[in-house]
Amino acid sequence: MNVLVTDGDRRAVVRIGDDIPVHQILRFNELAASRAAHLAGVSPEVIYHAPGAMVIAYVAGRTMTAADLCEDAMLDQTLDLLMRAHREIPRHLRGPVVTFWVFHVLRDYAGTLRDGHSRHIPMIPRLLSEADRLEAAVGRIEMVFGHNDLLPANFLHDGSRMWLIDWDYGGFGSPLFDLGGLAANAGLSQAQERRVLAIYFARPVDADLWRRYLAMKAAAALREAMWSMVQEIHSTLDFDYATYTADYLNTYRAALAAFEDFHD
Repeated sequence: MNVLVTDGDRRAVVRIGDDIPVHQILRFNELAASRAAHLAGVSPEVIYHAPGAMVIAYVAGRTMTAADLCEDAMLDQTLDLLMRAHREIPRHLRGPVVTFWVFHVLRDYAGTLRDGHSRHIPMIPRLLSEADRLEAAVGRIEMVFGHNDLLPANFLHDGSRMWLIDWDYGGFGSPLFDLGGLAANAGLSQAQERRVLAIYFARPVDADLWRRYLAMKAAAALREAMWSMVQEIHSTLDFDYATYTADYLNTYRAALAAFEDFHD
């Protein structure tokens, strides 16, 4: 839960919450990532923390939408911020932090869904089989410190620059996950995706990179769908997770089809 608080002329955001094991969210890791992200110039400052609470400087800005991130100027700022996060945050991290490997997350979610007698259990074997194929296609990775939850709502713009917030899922992993997640969540065009990859990796997008990217993009969409499946049986929020699950399953199936239809 996030609460905006005011003290005189000073405002801050108070994040209240404990660990969430079913989503592999560990608050010590979020704190370490948030502090390092501020020092890297990516996120607002952590003013205070205590068990179950973290106080973060308030950014007066506009929450981004998918349409915003599809605008080339905004997309360029988003990519610049993401590249800085990946490359600079590791220089400032202190203490233990976690890794984020989406295929482990998917397998763990499958176990959680079975334990919770989810209505989605019949489709789990097929989804895990598809995930195995995607994992094999991704192959060896370059490791960076990723955000791993690049929904448009986690980007803020204060009128002059972009900020990245909410490090619940921060961890070392492949940059392709953030790049694929950004594309899937914002609905980037294929031309925009190729431009993003070329800028990020500073080289032309060859068939091998494109195939590995398509595999990770599909995995990112599947993770969001299975996250929602878990929310269906664990969340107490008044939100239509069933519809959200259905929407992201459609996003995943489209991404999987693009991967499977690709030929060198």
